Amino acid sequence: MHSLSKPLIICALAGSAWTASAQEKSFSFDIPAQPLASALESLRSRTGIHVFYAEEAVEGKTSAALSGEFTIQQAVSRLLAGSGLTHTFTSSDTVAIKRIDTGSDANTTMPAITVVGNTEYDTNDPYNTAYQTRSATTATKTDTPVMELPMSVKVVPKSVINDQQITRLDDALKNVSGVFASPGNGGTTDSFIVRGFVDFNPYYNGVRLETGWTQGGLRDTAGLERVEVLKGPASILYGRIEPGGMVNMVPKTPLATPYYSLQQQFGSYRFYRTTIDATGPVTDDKTVQYRANLAYENKGSFRDFIEGERVYFAPTVHWDISDRTQATFYVDYLHNDTAPDVGGPPRIGNRPADLPRNRNLSEPNIRAVSDDILFGVDWSHAFNDQWTFRHRFFADFTEDNENLPGAPAGLADDNRTLHRTNFGNRDNLGSTYNTTADLTGKFKTGPFEHTLLIGGDYFTFENTFAWPSPQAVPDIDIYNPVYSGNLGLLSRLDAVGNLGFEWFGLYLQDQIKLPYDVHLLLGMRYDNANSWQDFGAFGSGIKDTNHEDKVTPRVGLLWQPIPSLSVYGNYVQGFGAPNIGVYASGGAKIKPQISEQWEAGFKKEWLDGKLNLTAAYFEITKQNIATPIANSLFFEAVGKARNRGYELDLTGEVLPGWKVIGVYSYIDSEIVSNGGVDEGHRLANVPAHGGSLWNTYTLQDGALKGLKFGAGAGVVARSQRQGSNENNFQLPGYAIFNALIGYETHIGKTKLTTQINADNLLDKAYFETGRADRNFWGTPRTFMGSVRLEY
Repeated sequence: MHSLSKPLIICALAGSAWTASAQEKSFSFDIPAQPLASALESLRSRTGIHVFYAEEAVEGKTSAALSGEFTIQQAVSRLLAGSGLTHTFTSSDTVAIKRIDTGSDANTTMPAITVVGNTEYDTNDPYNTAYQTRSATTATKTDTPVMELPMSVKVVPKSVINDQQITRLDDALKNVSGVFASPGNGGTTDSFIVRGFVDFNPYYNGVRLETGWTQGGLRDTAGLERVEVLKGPASILYGRIEPGGMVNMVPKTPLATPYYSLQQQFGSYRFYRTTIDATGPVTDDKTVQYRANLAYENKGSFRDFIEGERVYFAPTVHWDISDRTQATFYVDYLHNDTAPDVGGPPRIGNRPADLPRNRNLSEPNIRAVSDDILFGVDWSHAFNDQWTFRHRFFADFTEDNENLPGAPAGLADDNRTLHRTNFGNRDNLGSTYNTTADLTGKFKTGPFEHTLLIGGDYFTFENTFAWPSPQAVPDIDIYNPVYSGNLGLLSRLDAVGNLGFEWFGLYLQDQIKLPYDVHLLLGMRYDNANSWQDFGAFGSGIKDTNHEDKVTPRVGLLWQPIPSLSVYGNYVQGFGAPNIGVYASGGAKIKPQISEQWEAGFKKEWLDGKLNLTAAYFEITKQNIATPIANSLFFEAVGKARNRGYELDLTGEVLPGWKVIGVYSYIDSEIVSNGGVDEGHRLANVPAHGGSLWNTYTLQDGALKGLKFGAGAGVVARSQRQGSNENNFQLPGYAIFNALIGYETHIGKTKLTTQINADNLLDKAYFETGRADRNFWGTPRTFMGSVRLEY
């Protein structure tokens, strides 16, 4: 940092112009909001340019945050935005900063920036239409450029969510290679398959949601800024997790610039949805900002008896306590009243029964009502330009009541009489508490640049419930169903108990930038975990507790020989689910599930970073799966499953206005050992081949400027899948076509966007997922219209 008196600044302003070659060079930045003088020093350190200003000009001013790939011209403009200062480049390596002349409105207007390799100048800009996000936080808990991450990470930003009119998490994940739908619980639980392994636990801003136990309803996308998917075991930073990967929902954050949006959606099968997004400053100095997202939805279904209503509300407040300390307060509430779809067709032979898509084999009064409310605070303090402390605390509370009369209980030998049961729960209560503390530091040791992360977390979840014993419901003829009427949930409660788990973890991570553009990632975690269950179950009572601890490493290496190419590899171990409630011979406890991954790949950018390809080869092994011992009540930890294959993810802008997402995966899935049962079989619902292709093109000029076309050209496709681990029936492969047409225009200062999406345009009949007792139809041809106002 250098300071100059006023006469020297005047002399500097008379210098030569910034050269064109220097203007074109871009750098990766990760400069948090901080005192402007410190931010300019970080800029100088990163780029080597000379920055001149009068000390009184920057005194008391705070810079905007700067994260991503920018030219120096763009970086200076972004740091000075709203400061009342302007700048001039006096030579190829010198910039002079001064106050804006009286009468100028530059202190209130940030110039538009065209970012090299990225069409956005702020990842949280609500008007951003880029499909590609250049950095991600989920993989390392630091804002690191994707090209410098030695692992596969895919980001689905809100621009894709808007274009595809995505309202549920599982639809967003269709834009990610190697991620597929999982049967779930008929629409009450988010579940997905990542690299061949089933996971019921999405994350919200880095916090695990226990949807598998609480069944609080499918997550809504109205409050999401983006969805980040980290492939492979993620337990090094987040604790116990399935080995396929981690799905993290990143919420929208408050903005200092006012923004308001109203959207009305309407579609097939009586679908209506209204969303509101409002944000802006609360105080005149903009140190306190708010954001509120609201959604109301009411819909029917192509399936008999299925309908749903939901309310979503997510208010957020951000407070810049000082130029180095900030805090964000979250609330996320979801009310869901739906009829779960548990009445899909059973299998006959090696295929699902040939029944009409609308036919539901459960009873008309099936119902699930749930409430999920999450509270959180995320605050940080920068001690200086190098060291920052961050603390997060979240609490999530759920309540679920289900009435499931007519759930399938097996098909009779005549292949038409379906045995059924009446099942459900009452006062299924879940409570989750999670707190993390991280210290991040940046420093050098000789030629090595370090980003060091030291952290710890504590997580606890408890679930209390009341279950009736499954009760018989009259059988039904699947080809000529006659329904029994209003069957209610029986009053007798046979299981009243609780289950839960907790862990305390410590982790250390060092991202080291070595000479010759080599990046080394080293990490290690220690977990100390407990789990328990106490079932007063069905008359006898089952009680169990487990205690486990584990040390897991992560190593990654990346070489970036040129800015547009990275070659990487990693080795990761994972700490998985506890084997609670099962015992080895003699009553010994079964070890917890563990995993390991080997991965290698490359990342390539074209068109100045506007188009990105990630290609990866992986092999993941999951071990210690509890396997029943024949003719006994005991288990052994011999279960082992392995998934390996390769993935391709292409995202970005091919030409101005033409954006594309193309993904493909091949997975060789195998049950390696399982006590002699199902060995050599594929895991259920894991296709060998899967992928999708999505294109949009927006006219850039002429009378029809703003007209947008989109198509899922060729494939949103899955090859044949096994319906169960026994591999005794198959779900046929399928390909569906999706499309959109839309138009964007401005009415004064208001942006108007209208569009119509058509999904499964050719009305392909297909099964999306399946399981031994029932299978789930994919949605027929549907249309969804939208009108959105933004200002």
